Amino acid sequence: MNNLFTFEALRICLTHFIFSSIFLGVSWDNLAQTPEYTPEIRRSYVAFKVDQKPEIDGKLDEESWENAPWSEPFVDIQGGTFPAPTYLTRMKMLWDEDHFYIGVKMEEPHLWATYEEPESVIFHENDIEVFLDMDGDTHNYYEWEINALGTLWDLMLTKPYRNGGKPINGWNINGFEYEVYLSGTLNDPSDEDEYWSVEMAIPWKALSQSGPSYRPPHDGEQWRINFSRVQWQLETESGIYKKVINPDTGKPFPEDNWVWSPIGEINMHIPERWGFVEFSEKAVGESSLEARHLPDEKVKDELRTIYSAQKKYWAVHKKYANEASELGLTPTLQEMFFEVSETRFKVSAASKTEEDKRWYITEDSRIWME
Repeated sequence: MNNLFTFEALRICLTHFIFSSIFLGVSWDNLAQTPEYTPEIRRSYVAFKVDQKPEIDGKLDEESWENAPWSEPFVDIQGGTFPAPTYLTRMKMLWDEDHFYIGVKMEEPHLWATYEEPESVIFHENDIEVFLDMDGDTHNYYEWEINALGTLWDLMLTKPYRNGGKPINGWNINGFEYEVYLSGTLNDPSDEDEYWSVEMAIPWKALSQSGPSYRPPHDGEQWRINFSRVQWQLETESGIYKKVINPDTGKPFPEDNWVWSPIGEINMHIPERWGFVEFSEKAVGESSLEARHLPDEKVKDELRTIYSAQKKYWAVHKKYANEASELGLTPTLQEMFFEVSETRFKVSAASKTEEDKRWYITEDSRIWME
């Protein structure tokens, strides 16, 4: 197999990805919930602080990692009512003043990876993917993918594909350190492997959207994050792994997507459905904490319900509603206001925790407080 992707091949793959995300994934009108998704199923994790940087070797065997709790096992992207993943996947997170540390361990009897060229479309083979939205506004979020060879694809999304977002493939995690550890032999079907793990150190500076004014998170600060393990069905032919072909279509069976926090449908690019990481100043191993449920998350979820209803209303009436009653909604939001023009809208409501602050959502699904 030729692993060197030309720019044209990458363009085709990205086009296919965008098409799939928009037309086969989330629709305009179901951000708030679906039969398989409600906000209550979003997972959370407390990342504790370390006083010494781990050695980035992929093994996750240092004391700081041993003291960090494992996450819940990953589940099918569509939710808990779908079949459980075949192999166990879990993650851990830590941090210090300079870096955000992530470790992921994946059971795997058949270690397989062939893409060696950086920026290859790695999810066409088995990989692990991380999605990160620091301010939770659903815009300008990061994605990076790594395979068992250690090949990296990192990119930034200006906004979700459903809103016309564009992938910025030229974005790089400057200073990113990571290593892959293999407990087994890569691309060798003659034996059975155990697992592969990835250890990452992401500089806060690399994640800054404010130039040199970057900073580590505050104690108790929450970011939106999720993880996806892409797993293909494999078989062996002439001593080489290959994807299993569906005889009805003549194409490989669709990949499995095993995630930390379930989305409710096959589309990772719904940032408001990702989980939460809460950063704690407490030293890892010295205490246990559960992430807090912040009251303003309910405000944001209600605003997203209004957003979804506005998109439905537009599809029928070719205009946006001027009040919630036109949408058939009775929100519990305080001091709610609608601002509507011919092609745009902005809905706002008072924060539950910040005096004189309001949350806003617009027709491109961006949500923020000011």
